[in-house]
Amino acid sequence: MKNVLSWIRDIAIAVIIAAIILAFFKPIIVQQESMHPNFYSGDYLITSRQSYRLFGEPQRGDVIVFRSSLYDENGKQKNLIKRIVGLPGETIEIKNGEVYINGELLQENYVAEQGLSGEMDAITVPEGRLFVMGDNRRVSQDSRSPAVGTISMDSIVGKVIIRLYPFSEIKVF
Repeated sequence: MKNVLSWIRDIAIAVIIAAIILAFFKPIIVQQESMHPNFYSGDYLITSRQSYRLFGEPQRGDVIVFRSSLYDENGKQKNLIKRIVGLPGETIEIKNGEVYINGELLQENYVAEQGLSGEMDAITVPEGRLFVMGDNRRVSQDSRSPAVGTISMDSIVGKVIIRLYPFSEIKVF
C-alpha cells in the first residue's frame, strides 16, 4: 500500500509540474513553408505564452504563433507562425516588392528572397493589432491577405523563444 501511495504522489507531482510548464510554454511543430529559410516544416519550437504579459510589448522582428481566422480541412482553427512587421499606429506600404514603415524602407535580412512582397497600398495598423508576414513571401498567407489581415494581440499563442529540433539547428531567439 505504501508503494502505491508513493506512485500516486509521484504521478500527481509530475502532473502539477507539467501543468505549470504548459501554462508558460507551448510546444509547436512547424507545418508550413511560409517561414523559410529560418524555419522549416518539422522544426520543433517552444513558444512563451507569457512573454508579452510579463516581459514587455511585441517588437518588430519577433516571431510569433497566433490563432488565425483560417480553418483547416477538419474545421479546426489554424495557428500560424509569422514575423511581426508592423506595430500599432504604424503605416505599412509595399512598393516594388519592398516594405516601408512610416515611409522608411524596412531592412529585412531574414526574408527568403528580397523584393517579393508584392504591392500594397498604405494601411495604418489599428491599436491592439499587428501586421505580420512570413519570411517566405512567395507562399506566405499573412497580413497582406484579407483572409488574415492585421491580427489581434489577443490572438497571440506565444512568442517563439527556442528551436529544439532539428538538433543541429538548436537556437534561442
